[in-house]
Amino acid sequence: MENILRPLLVVGGSLVITLVVGWLVDLLLRRADSRHHETPLWGLLRRCRPPLQVVLCTALLRGSYAQIRLEAVREHRAVIGQLLTLVLIAASAWLVIRVAATVVESTYARYASASRDAARVRRVRTQVTLIQRVVTAVVATVAVAAMLLTFPAMRTVGTSMLASAGVLGIVAGVAAQSTLGNLFAGFQIAFGDMVRIGDTVVVDGEWGTVEEITLTFLAVRTWDERRITMPVSYFTSRPFENWSRGGAQMTGTVFFQLDHAAPIAAMRDRLRDILGECAAWDGRDWSLAVTNTTPTTIEVRAVVTAKDADDIWTARCAVREQMIGWLRDHHPYALPRILTAPGSLAPGDHWPELTGAAGKARASDDGHGPDLDRTPRTGRG
Repeated sequence: MENILRPLLVVGGSLVITLVVGWLVDLLLRRADSRHHETPLWGLLRRCRPPLQVVLCTALLRGSYAQIRLEAVREHRAVIGQLLTLVLIAASAWLVIRVAATVVESTYARYASASRDAARVRRVRTQVTLIQRVVTAVVATVAVAAMLLTFPAMRTVGTSMLASAGVLGIVAGVAAQSTLGNLFAGFQIAFGDMVRIGDTVVVDGEWGTVEEITLTFLAVRTWDERRITMPVSYFTSRPFENWSRGGAQMTGTVFFQLDHAAPIAAMRDRLRDILGECAAWDGRDWSLAVTNTTPTTIEVRAVVTAKDADDIWTARCAVREQMIGWLRDHHPYALPRILTAPGSLAPGDHWPELTGAAGKARASDDGHGPDLDRTPRTGRG
């Protein structure tokens, strides 16, 4: 009977204590969240309940499993203890990572709700995202190292590895030069405010929005829903366009190749009417001017403004489409034309003189020129 009650008490008691403590912690966090509406920290901390319960249950079993006086437990006591220790270390790392992510996310949420500067919000978001990734990488590395050191064989290997740590560090640094360069470039981007999550950039002729920044790579989502992934060192070693730097407002241009007779004054009035009906135009500025001329056409430039890159694209397309349609319907003569005319020959008496055929005929008659009627020589016998 004792062999049955002891395992039930140890395992069942650990589970009951884990469930009760988890319920109490969740209850306290819910009450704290209802009292403090200014911060989402307490509500977000409720997501830490699963790793907390795993840590608590594993710790209780690790400390009391020896009380289970079963033959199978006594025979595999070392293996069970080692397994519980590994689970405890992994669960503790999970809990630390979840708590750190919760604190970082709540801090960002409070800052985003209190700040009205979208550029600073994106900057803070980029920084906290990279900080969270660094914390996750460090905690995971420490946890794996701690798990390996629980094995006696690894302790002996670790002692010998410490003696050659300097040489290994140099070799690893040379071998991972590119990776380390991207790692430091990620910190430079995060805290140097070069590019942020949500910025509109142009890289290698591709226009898109920065969607993700990690310690080693950066992902750009293009306008046609493609993802361009490139190392973060690209942005620290090459020039690129950041349309969100210093504000998201933009100025766009639309060029028209028209005939010299194009009604410029009427086009200005039409442009004003088009922008008045365009929701993408922010009302800051607009203009229309002739910027170049050629022997056959003139170049007319329309300038419009918008609050961001998406709206400037929409405004430019609307101006181009409606202006061309208006010119086609009301001023078709303003569209560029290719002038052609049928060729006309000179009068018949003057044609031989213009082509030189008369001179050749006279030379042939005098015997000084080639005979046009003579059969040409082919060089054959």
